[in-house]
Amino acid sequence: MMTRKFKLGVATAAMTFITGCAVGPTYSPPVLPLPQTWIAPAQFATAHDGDTAKLKHWWASWGDPVLVELIDNAQKENSTVLIAAARIDAARATVTSAGSSFWPSADAKAGDNRSRSNQGGGNNPDGSSGGFNTSNGTSTSRNRSASIDALWELDLFGSVRRNKEAARARADARTIDWHDARVSVAAEVATSYVSLRACEILLVGYERDAKSRAETARLTDLKAKAGFTAPAEAALSNASASEAAARLTQQRADCDVEVKALSLITVTPEPQLRAKLATKTAVFPIPADWPLERVPAVALAQRPDVASAERELAAASAEIGAAEADRYPRITLTGSIGYGITSFGGTEDRGRTWSYGPSISLPIFDAGRRAANVDAAKARYAQALATYKGRTARAIREVEESLVRIASATNRDADSKAALKGYETFLLAADARVRVGASNQVELEEARRAVVAAQGAVVSVERERLTSWITLYKSVGGAWTDASPGKSESLTKASR
Repeated sequence: MMTRKFKLGVATAAMTFITGCAVGPTYSPPVLPLPQTWIAPAQFATAHDGDTAKLKHWWASWGDPVLVELIDNAQKENSTVLIAAARIDAARATVTSAGSSFWPSADAKAGDNRSRSNQGGGNNPDGSSGGFNTSNGTSTSRNRSASIDALWELDLFGSVRRNKEAARARADARTIDWHDARVSVAAEVATSYVSLRACEILLVGYERDAKSRAETARLTDLKAKAGFTAPAEAALSNASASEAAARLTQQRADCDVEVKALSLITVTPEPQLRAKLATKTAVFPIPADWPLERVPAVALAQRPDVASAERELAAASAEIGAAEADRYPRITLTGSIGYGITSFGGTEDRGRTWSYGPSISLPIFDAGRRAANVDAAKARYAQALATYKGRTARAIREVEESLVRIASATNRDADSKAALKGYETFLLAADARVRVGASNQVELEEARRAVVAAQGAVVSVERERLTSWITLYKSVGGAWTDASPGKSESLTKASR
């Protein structure tokens, strides 16, 4: 006779066999080649031996508390981040749902049914009673029952496990997408903020230029009326003043548009935002130096969009196994236990009921449906792999483009400032010559246009340099970590 330990060992071995097999490929992340040096300007094409840990606190090093505050508020309230957080909760629920099929399910049922039947009777044609007395021609029955039904489909070939693997990989991808949303929103806020400050700097220059041209127009009118200058020069001076006034009006409108855009991104009421911005106007934030030679290529592998694509690839691999498992037999165990009471015609019958047993399903013919599902799963894996490779290549390109733009803006900065200084010197000289009658208004206006263009070039170069730094921050993933919002936290934010 078998001992209890032997029986337990046999049962354990059987369950291990039943639940230990999973068909389909075993996933491992593909190894993609990463560059050892950037194809970028020589001063930046160095080995990637650093890390991006400092990026976690990078915004604080820009020396602009308003920018940091706006980024923090956007992280909490921006709809893009909140939607990404809600998708995490949905993906986590899918993991639970997919894993539940691995375990037995049980349902309790109860019922109380009553019925009445007419057994015949009525009157003969002569009015006498028929075969049954009408008072006894009906009967009532009642059936009361309660039962518990159980069902368990054994995961013989890993269909449930593969589906759960796919769901878990996609839940990881949604968490990474949340990080990607946060990095993108931070970069978007910073870019909008830099654009606003650039607009304000240009506005200050245009205000000064418009004021100067209006004063010149006033003095030229006086000279023309006194006969010291030609009316044509007065007309040119007035046209120049009107041009400057129109440019100033347009620039103010552009700045207002930038404020409204920043208000939308940061989810900050416009009056409150304007009050914050007023504490420091027409000044660019200054990012701390971050040695570009310490941009590690390995950081690209953990860039949120690249990491998310890798998790989608893992999910597609698991779905191949799930589709394969659908081509194999299925064994289901069912069981039921219940108790019932039946009342009929004054009698009552009570009793217990039970049943159990296995059933097997063998796929014989499906006109190629299951094989086609496997082929479709493999095709989706190929698409996911191509997406992963494409995103990695795009990440490399974006880093290299950012390095090129930073180098270009840095090299052009000194030249653009020198050009502005030279044009300003020439403008002062031209203005002095016009005042003493040694030159004409045309020369003065040409000098002014050159100064305005040079001012715009200086601001444009600095704006390009800062936005390139922001793009680089985003290109290397913003140093995101594996932390993710809790379920209650993301649900609360999404319901706001």
